[in-house]
This record gives sequence, C-alpha cells and structure tokens, in this order.
Amino acid sequence: MRNFRKYAIWSQSMDLVSEVYHLIAQFPHEEKYGLRSQISRSAISIPSNIAEGSARNSETEFVRFLEIAMGSAFELETQLILAKRLRLAGANETEELLEKLKYIQKQLYNLILSIKRPYNKKVKVKN
Repeated sequence: MRNFRKYAIWSQSMDLVSEVYHLIAQFPHEEKYGLRSQISRSAISIPSNIAEGSARNSETEFVRFLEIAMGSAFELETQLILAKRLRLAGANETEELLEKLKYIQKQLYNLILSIKRPYNKKVKVKN
C-alpha cells in the first residue's frame, strides 16, 4: 500500500480544491445545484481518486484510478472555462486556476507513464 500523502500531485490537487472552493463561493446562489456543484465534485474527485488508487494492490489498478483523476481534471477544466464564459468567475482568477490545473494534468500524465513504463518493457512482441 502506498502513502498517498507523499505524492506531490495529491498535495497540489488538494490545494487546487481549496482554491476552487474559494472561486465558486462567489457564484450566485441559484448556481448552488448547477455548475457550482459540478465544479466542486470534479475538483474533489482528483485527489480522492489518487488516494483511493494508492490503496489498491496492483499497479494496474493504481493507474486506473490515476486515469479517473485525469478525467476529472479535464472535466474540471471544461467547467472552469464555462464558468468564465458565463461570467460567473473572473477571467484572471479562472486563468490562474486553469494554469495550475494544466500543471496537475501534466504531472498525472507523467506519473501514469512512469508506472506503466516497466510493464511496457516486459511485454515482448513476437513477429
């Protein structure tokens, strides 16, 4: 079992969740069950899936949860862009979060590749 708290990507995504919550707190009350709810669920899903995957017994399962976290990161990206387009959030605040999110997406991608790499070397292709 891995200690998810030791992963920088988990810590960074936890920080992002806090920042996202500060952003959506500014949304109008009528968005409580709409985009605001979707954004919070997507943001929370990133570190949650990293943590859940770290408790799995196999590298394959861990990667699967990291890929789910990646999907949530791209879902969050779409929702933040939409919030900006709908002027529910300021352009500067949104862009700052999108930059942090892009970094997290890259780190997730690199972690997934680093875990998959040893398995790809073991598989021999017969001609």
